[in-house]
Amino acid sequence: MVSLFGGRPLIARDAERHTLVDALQSDQPELVAVYGRRRVGKTFLVRAVCGPVLAFELVGIHDADLPTQLRAFSASLEKATNAVAPLEPPADWHQAFRQLASFLVERAKRRRGAPVAIFFDEVPWLASRRSGFLAAFEHFWNTWAGQQPWLTVVLCGSAASWMLEHVVTQRGGLHNRVTRRLRVEPFTLAAAEALLVHRGVRLDRHQTIELYLALGGVPHYLSQVERGESAAQSIDRLCFARDGLLREEFDTLFSSLFDGAERHEAVVRLLAKRRRGMTRAEVLKGAKLDSGGGASKVLEELEQSGFIAQTPRLGRTVREGVYWLADEFSLFSLSWIARGRRATGDGSWVRRRGTPAWRAWAGLAFEALCLKHIKALKQGLGIAAVESLEASWSARPGPGQKDGAQIDLVIDRADRCVNLCEMKFSEAPFVIDKAYARELRQKRDAFRAGTGTRKAIFLTLVTSAGLIENEYSRELVAQSVMIDALFAK
Repeated sequence: MVSLFGGRPLIARDAERHTLVDALQSDQPELVAVYGRRRVGKTFLVRAVCGPVLAFELVGIHDADLPTQLRAFSASLEKATNAVAPLEPPADWHQAFRQLASFLVERAKRRRGAPVAIFFDEVPWLASRRSGFLAAFEHFWNTWAGQQPWLTVVLCGSAASWMLEHVVTQRGGLHNRVTRRLRVEPFTLAAAEALLVHRGVRLDRHQTIELYLALGGVPHYLSQVERGESAAQSIDRLCFARDGLLREEFDTLFSSLFDGAERHEAVVRLLAKRRRGMTRAEVLKGAKLDSGGGASKVLEELEQSGFIAQTPRLGRTVREGVYWLADEFSLFSLSWIARGRRATGDGSWVRRRGTPAWRAWAGLAFEALCLKHIKALKQGLGIAAVESLEASWSARPGPGQKDGAQIDLVIDRADRCVNLCEMKFSEAPFVIDKAYARELRQKRDAFRAGTGTRKAIFLTLVTSAGLIENEYSRELVAQSVMIDALFAK
């Protein structure tokens, strides 16, 4: 049996771990594609699970030419073979894979048929234009590796859409060759909390959410939080200190993932300003992208990498759904880090907390967080087993009305009920006053009239610090859940 962890702790990746272990313990050759955004923990996952049987590993070098990549291959093979003298770099990738096959045959003989894994990390950087890497790998797999029942090959990349196009759904030599695909996503709130606790960082859940709203569920970012710091202190140190680890992170994030990254960044910057979301047509116009395949590829790449998400609009076609910025760190960077670089030093973020700008950002970011945790939210509402459609809904102002109606989350249930969800982030328990009660009635009535639904309508509040009961809450709110519901596993 293969060790599940290779001696290294692995937090909240049970499904991913089992996928890799099943591949290692298979009696068939396995080609596993692993993808997900930068810093999400793909490499750590593969090393942690495959470590005991990992015979060879090669990491691509960003923007390196072919000779440099081949020298890196030679160095990796030297390490794997424990060579006493430097190996001559191969002339091309075909020769490289022949050398690798020879090494693996000898390795398999010594291990007497036990599982062997090899790992190619950041494949998009290895497979640059005119490198010949993919063609050589296809030949390697189709003529030799794909016939070795003891071998598992893991291909990994941060450019998720590139991995899907060139590896997973490729129509060439790798067509239908991938045996398992593994998308590694940012941590949920529950997983983020587990990681912090594992590192000895114990924050209350309000502070954990505040940290998540800034850093997102990216394990590498969360692992930088130190014991004894408040969420605000950690954000201060990482994002606003002059030498903060994440102070310049956004500047290189997209260029390291995508070709023509200025288009991807333009979409993200646009959606950061339109937190209620935009239709495809609005995004293309606002980001100045030509309609067609190029624009579709940009949106798909951002969506596959987890930076943006699309939510359907109730009663509209799929193409009329709205895109929104799903990456917390990108929103935080554009809202605060980019604007606050002159304000550095201890306490620069702490001084911003509680300001009107902070409350506006936190409220909108919390709404997006809830949209990413709908499964947990449904569990908190006691409707996890009920089939439902989750969508947004909006209506233009009617005759004599100043404002329309906007509902960011509608849970349209198969049991003839509808939850109209309002998300409120605050440090104190939320109070429904007369003005907000009027707004809630207007939204409920506009939804009923606009959709013509005959289902029971439940106004639902998701709050960070609870809801104070008063005449308005008793009249209007059918269900109320606190942030603990979002931490459901």
